[in-house]
Amino acid sequence: MAEYYDLLGVSRDADADTLKRAYRRLARQYHPDINKESGAEDRFKEIGRAYEVLSDPQTRARYDQFGEAGVSGAGAPDMGDMGGFADLFETFFSGFGGPAAGGGAGAGPRRRGPRQGDDLRLDLSISFNEAVFGQEKEVQIRHLENCATCEGSGAKSGSGPTTCGTCGGQGQVRRATRTPFGSFTQVAPCPTCEGTGQVIADPCGACGGQGVQQVRKKLRITIPAGVDSGTRLRVAGEGNAGQRGGPAGDLYVYLFVQAHDKLRRDGIHIHSDVAVNYLQAILGDKIEVDTVDGAATLEIPAGTQPGTILTLTGKGVPKLGNPVARGNHLFTVKVQVPTKLSSHERELLEQLAGHHSAKDHPHKSGLFGGLFG
Repeated sequence: MAEYYDLLGVSRDADADTLKRAYRRLARQYHPDINKESGAEDRFKEIGRAYEVLSDPQTRARYDQFGEAGVSGAGAPDMGDMGGFADLFETFFSGFGGPAAGGGAGAGPRRRGPRQGDDLRLDLSISFNEAVFGQEKEVQIRHLENCATCEGSGAKSGSGPTTCGTCGGQGQVRRATRTPFGSFTQVAPCPTCEGTGQVIADPCGACGGQGVQQVRKKLRITIPAGVDSGTRLRVAGEGNAGQRGGPAGDLYVYLFVQAHDKLRRDGIHIHSDVAVNYLQAILGDKIEVDTVDGAATLEIPAGTQPGTILTLTGKGVPKLGNPVARGNHLFTVKVQVPTKLSSHERELLEQLAGHHSAKDHPHKSGLFGGLFG
């Protein structure tokens, strides 16, 4: 069998929409009910197999890495999952019925009406402060819009769709199949008109009769204050354009917040470390610290111990949906003890230690036993 991408006539980086369009075009061309040439049915099966594999991200990844060996035999996809095959089955046999079934009554009408466009996803990375306070960001997307030339009709100006000759405008075709279990009638959307009951004899030159074109577009997205990694924003109507007058899908923006080099976030609270020297810890002090609001003053109480957590109220993250309510900024105190002392510093500390004599603290010994007991 030929290489799957070659069978569908697409490049190896083709997206899902490109694969589906290529498959549908070729399936219409080689469908046994339409193409009576020798070998058409075998080609139709090969095309179906190629699309079955490439339309499923997992089997496609195995095929890209190992070729056909990765999707057959022991490495074959589990058909109980029906991932890519489900789309193939929906395209041609969604109305499968029993031996005398007229089945699939709902398949044709569902596909003939307007269809909503696909939703799109955009991953957006933002800074720590942008997540805290919110931001308006400009992004660029690629999506399908109604063709400006034919206004979404798919037909050249002055022309319009005509009744499909394959299905007579019904949007469905029936095919009888004999099996060891009996004769089955398969009712499926017409492969020529894709279930619409109409075909475009004179397609629009700009969009090739599709009615939509892929365009690049710039959007300004408002990021509310208090978002975090994993927050999903919905931008209505900015997905792919719908077909046959259907509404456009939506754009979903998934946010990823970059780490800060000094600050750590825990819900609506912010944590960071603050270093003080041993004299500030003993005597107390007021120091300047960094917060998301800028510089602020933090009071170090006298006798502060290492690991003490001090709080600046209201300096944390705004609550999502209620930016007036904010968390706190919590500082973990790290006491810095000097490794070397000048002779003058040592003399002063020895004088201080002398005030805490062994008489006052008989259970302690050494120079700083009394002082730090």
